[in-house]
This record gives sequence, structure tokens and C-alpha cells, in this order.
Amino acid sequence: MRNKALIWLYILMTTPFAMANVTLPSFFLDNMVLQRNTIVSIWGWGNPNEEITLTTGWDQKEYKVKTGNQANWKVSFATPEAGGPHTIAIKGYNEIVLKNILIGEVWLCSGQSNMEMSASWGIKDGEQETAAATDSNIRFFTVAKHSATTPQDNLLGAWEPCSPETMKHFSAVGYYFAKRLRKELKNVPIGLICSAWGGTPAEIWMPEHVVQSDPLLREAAQKINPEQWGPEQPGRAFNAMIHPLVGFCMAGVLWYQGERNVGASNYDKTLAALIASWRQQWKQDFPFYIVQIAPFNYGNNGEAAAVIREAQRKVAMGVGNSGLVVTSDVATVDDIHPKDKKPVGERLAGLALKNTYNIETGVVNGPTFREIKIEKDKVAVYFDNSEGLYVKDKMPTQFEIAGVDNIFYAADAKIKNKAVWLHSDKVKQPVKVRYGWSNTALASLFNGAGLPASTFSSE
Repeated sequence: MRNKALIWLYILMTTPFAMANVTLPSFFLDNMVLQRNTIVSIWGWGNPNEEITLTTGWDQKEYKVKTGNQANWKVSFATPEAGGPHTIAIKGYNEIVLKNILIGEVWLCSGQSNMEMSASWGIKDGEQETAAATDSNIRFFTVAKHSATTPQDNLLGAWEPCSPETMKHFSAVGYYFAKRLRKELKNVPIGLICSAWGGTPAEIWMPEHVVQSDPLLREAAQKINPEQWGPEQPGRAFNAMIHPLVGFCMAGVLWYQGERNVGASNYDKTLAALIASWRQQWKQDFPFYIVQIAPFNYGNNGEAAAVIREAQRKVAMGVGNSGLVVTSDVATVDDIHPKDKKPVGERLAGLALKNTYNIETGVVNGPTFREIKIEKDKVAVYFDNSEGLYVKDKMPTQFEIAGVDNIFYAADAKIKNKAVWLHSDKVKQPVKVRYGWSNTALASLFNGAGLPASTFSSE
């Protein structure tokens, strides 16, 4: 009997059924979208020294690779022009066939609750938009909230075609972004991965070593107070919700975060470090489009949110292949979650269409601060994207000027020759200008495209 048992054990150990099945990370699934016209990779696990054959359905090409002694493998291959649906077959000791795959544009949506916020939260016109949200060429992948102390190689989630039910629970900003891209890119499929967590600081979304190796970033992270709705330790969300995706080829990133960092003085360095770290991880200089936090009564010193908005503006201006969407005209100061998400998503799409896809759809930026010129007791403020510059009727101009004493006073504003001229009887020799410099400052300055100017300081 013992010999028979050993014989059966040997048979089991030497047949494919005893081998480790080929497995994939959870984002390589039916219904996924792969980036078009580029080299993408699919990877996974198997048995050590197992031969893996990957066959692409659009051209029937075979790619063979053997797993290493760590039981992992990766195959890279070229994707065609947009289209589908396609299949990809992956065969080792077992076979996996991925079905209903589209080739198109893939974007990662990340940040806090304003990125996470879906139609089910009660957004403006949400019921009408949800009812009409039937487009199987938009695909959603929502990353489940999870934290980890070390970088992970898998995460939880599933690809789902856009329908009223799936759209209702997906990022509204992401959906409006995809909807406009679909229209302007002539029906190219769009894949959105939403990895967001409400109430989280930026520090948890980048590798821990990036924070710990920089004294300024480390000091800022140490000042973040714990909250019940999410982690505050550096790297925790990156490890679990971003790191597994590293290598998944994408067109770019949409980032809506900053409310949790209100009160920080060096958010510009934090955000710039996050962008650099993600690009280094992917080895790709992808576009990074930032949504500026909206006016809200944060109840602190009254200026802390303006500091964050200014930091976001500086990063968008100073970090290559980046852009900024201003939201100070679609917000109410009593709601940290503005409900009008359509302009936000569409403005992000405008940035992508112009800067990533080189498609002209009109002006995509509001008046962008360039410089000041001082003439005696007056200051002229010059902007890029200033065609049709105007100040909204019956709105405080939100402009202030200061002299060498650094005390700011509200200024009268007049538009002349595409510049805003400022004056205050209280400032005889102005040297500085700022605009929208309070937590609750709503937009008052717009260009002819109806887009608002960002908070800024000339310092």
C-alpha cells in the first residue's frame, strides 16, 4: 500500500495538474483596456521554469517566455490602433483566455474623495447623467481601498463596461473626462483606473523612501495628525494601491488631492516629489494633470487652502508635462465636495486633448499669471490666456496689493490692454500682488473662454 501511495504521489507531482497554475494580477482581466500603438506588458506567476505562451488575438502572434526561479514571468508586445474587442490567450500548464479586450487610451485617476466621488453621492444632474451612461467602449476599474507597509504585487478590483449601474459608482470626474475624450477622439475606447481614498494626505501615495530621505518631506509628514478615515503614514496607499499597477502602460494621470494637506507649508515640494516618483517607477514621463482644490471654509487661519492652491499652480507651471484645472467657479464654500463635477472632468479632458493628443478644441486654461509691472502707486498684472479678460459683475475682485511692510490691502481693479491694473489708497509704493488669497475665495477673474484664473501670489 505504501508503494502504491508513493507511485500516486509521484504521478501527481509530475503532471501539469500538480504544477502551479499560471495566474495574473487582478487588473489583467476580461473587459480591460490596453494602451494603443505602443509596447505593453502582461505579467504573472507560474511554476519555476514553466514555458508560457501568450497569443494576441488581433494578429495571432505568439510570444514565448519561461518563468524564472522566483516563479514569475513577463511578456511585452506591440498593441495596434484603437479597436476591439480582442482576446489574449496565455498558456502554460493551464490556459487563461482574456476576452472582450479593447485597445485605446488608459488613464489613472487618483487622489482624495473628490476624485472618488461618484454620481451616487448626489452630484449635479447625476440622475440624468447616470440614466444616459451606456457606452461599453468606456471601461472602469476601481481599486479597492487597502494599505500595506511594503510594496505589493497585486490588488483588488475588476474591469467593468460603462453602464448606468457601473457609472453610478465610479469617479464622476473620471467619467466626464472619458465621455469628452470619446467624443473628441472619434470613439477611441477609454479605460479608467480609479485608485483614490478620501481624506488621505499626499505622503501616503508615494514610496516611503522618497519621504524619509528628504528632510523637508519627512518633517511635513510627521506633522500629519491621524484621522479615522484613512492612513497617514508615508507609502501606505502607494504600496497597496499604486505599486501593483507599476508597469501597466497608460496615457497619463489625473490627480485630485490636497484638502488633507491644508495647513502644510511645502505642499509644492511634496506634490512635485510624488509626480517624480511615479514617473520614475513607470520609467515614463506621462502627463500629470492636477485639479486644484476648491474654496471651502476650512476653519483655520483663513489662508491655508490658498497656500495649497498656490502650490498646485506652481507645480503645474514648473513640472514638465503637467497642467492645472481651476475649480473656484464651480464650488460653494460650505461643501468640501463640490457637486458640479462635469466642468472638472471636461476641463481635464481639454488639457489632455490639447497637450497630450495635440487636438485644438479652443482655450483650455484660464488667465495664467505671468508678471507684474509697477508704475508709481499702481500695479499692472499680466496674464497668459488673457483674451477677453473680464471681472465677474458684483463679485469682490479678490485682488490685494502690499508694500515693503508686507501688509496686504484689497485693491480696486480695472482691466486695460489685457492687463489688470490695481490700486489702493492704503499702499503708496506697491511691491506685491496676490489674488484669491483666502480659504473661501471664489473666482472673479475670467477670460473670454469663461475659464477662471487661479489663486496666485507674485512673491
